[in-house]
Amino acid sequence: MMRSFAVLATSAAAVHLTPDNWDEMTDGKTVFLKMYAPWCGHCKKMAPDWDKLTKDFEGKSDAIVAEIDCTAEGKPLCDANGVQGFPTIKYGDPAGLEDYQGGRTYDDMKKFCDENLKPMCSPKNIDLCDDEKKTQIEELQALDEEDLEKKIKESESEMETAEKDFKELVEKLQKKYEKANKKKDDKIKEIKDSGLGLMKAVLAQQATLAGKSEL
Repeated sequence: MMRSFAVLATSAAAVHLTPDNWDEMTDGKTVFLKMYAPWCGHCKKMAPDWDKLTKDFEGKSDAIVAEIDCTAEGKPLCDANGVQGFPTIKYGDPAGLEDYQGGRTYDDMKKFCDENLKPMCSPKNIDLCDDEKKTQIEELQALDEEDLEKKIKESESEMETAEKDFKELVEKLQKKYEKANKKKDDKIKEIKDSGLGLMKAVLAQQATLAGKSEL
């Protein structure tokens, strides 16, 4: 009974984001997000560490650790951020999330969050930007909405092309590998079938006979 209560208490720490509360919960904050599916084994395994991390950042005015159920109300957020596997962890400016590639233990994530979950350079925090980023933001702000959407689509299209080219290359390499591996296996079988085993057996017999004759 006590064990069940502890599990419920830990799970209660989770902050769930959906399209309905996204703007309110992330406004002006740097985020660290777990995008998951309830049936995902890896998601379940990391849940206790994630809940612990969520508690560490509870009540922060400039940062939030939260999760999104990609199979329920949070699905549109996952789709918009190109989530393909679970769990996917992203961080940064809510308007421009980046992929988290670090470890998934509590200690790994806590260290990363302590170092990175703080106000970042963005259109809302332009005073935190260096001159190069400030200039880039100002140039983008000078564009109208249509031009910005066009640039975003062009960049996303380039990313999709890069991903597609990579997959095609991997498929070609896989086919070459399979072909080469079959050729190797066939050659080994041919050599064995040609009498390699018999040669070794004969050699072993001769060595045995030679040893007896010396006696």
